[in-house]
Amino acid sequence: MSTSAMSTPTATRAAWLQIHFCVLLWGFTAILGKLISLPSLPLVWWRMLIVVVLLLMLPRVWRGLRLMTPRLRWSYAGVGALVALHWLTFYASIKLSNASVGATCMALSSVFTALVEPLLTGRRISKRELLLGMAVLPGVALVVGGVPDGMHAGIIVGACSALFVAFFSTLNKRLSDHGDALAVTAIELGGGTLLLSMLAPVTALLSPAFGDSPFVLPDLRDALYLLTLAVACTLVPFALSLVAMRPLSAFGINLAVSLEPVYAIVLAIVLLGEQRELSPQFYFGVAIILASVLIYPFLMRPSRVAHPELLATSESKQVGE
Repeated sequence: MSTSAMSTPTATRAAWLQIHFCVLLWGFTAILGKLISLPSLPLVWWRMLIVVVLLLMLPRVWRGLRLMTPRLRWSYAGVGALVALHWLTFYASIKLSNASVGATCMALSSVFTALVEPLLTGRRISKRELLLGMAVLPGVALVVGGVPDGMHAGIIVGACSALFVAFFSTLNKRLSDHGDALAVTAIELGGGTLLLSMLAPVTALLSPAFGDSPFVLPDLRDALYLLTLAVACTLVPFALSLVAMRPLSAFGINLAVSLEPVYAIVLAIVLLGEQRELSPQFYFGVAIILASVLIYPFLMRPSRVAHPELLATSESKQVGE
């Protein structure tokens, strides 16, 4: 047997371990969102700013930026505004409820995408995707009934966050082939940082969970958590996943990343003890939602990983066509 033939299974196993490690790191985003004491606005502002600063230290990013037209840069910045709104509402959802509820709401993004993408691209709505979306509804009803009344606002805000995922992931797919992935991420998160700076006078009127200013200096504890969120849960898994995708199919990767809410909920139980706040009805509803999400890759069977840059900018990772 040739050396290359022997190395292929080894490379594939290593890639599987790598992609699941990435999913585990992404699962920590909800946990860190709960642990960081800052409101949603400064939390997201600092996360985006740290990532942008680190990316701008890379010569590759500057080369990618120079190759883009001004119109393309503005387009990516506009998508970045949607990314910022997604993260803002995602962490506000966690502040208004808990990490388990916020992670569960992100599982709704595939349902919203099935409806939003045809509207934005002009293609016909898939009957399979529509049926899958309808199958999620009983799970959503159980989730709503399985949390304390005080957490219902978190579910509503979390559903809005999942809707923002549907919009920006659809737009990213149309633009993704026109720029380097790291440069795209830098522009999007830079644009999102600017938007959050402008939204500061408005967000406090919506809910204290959003906060009223991004320019809040975190204490040492929050600063360490923010660095972990930006580096370990954003840049590191982004870089690792780009390498792990090479020997794997998009089907397998979509199946693996669909487990992210599962990782987040298990971590929330182990690290935060959130099972004491939620009823068995909630977890039954979660099981229905996740079953629908996990079935999605089997129905769609994408043949390749088309848009890896989406991994850096969403708590709900959708990488195939």
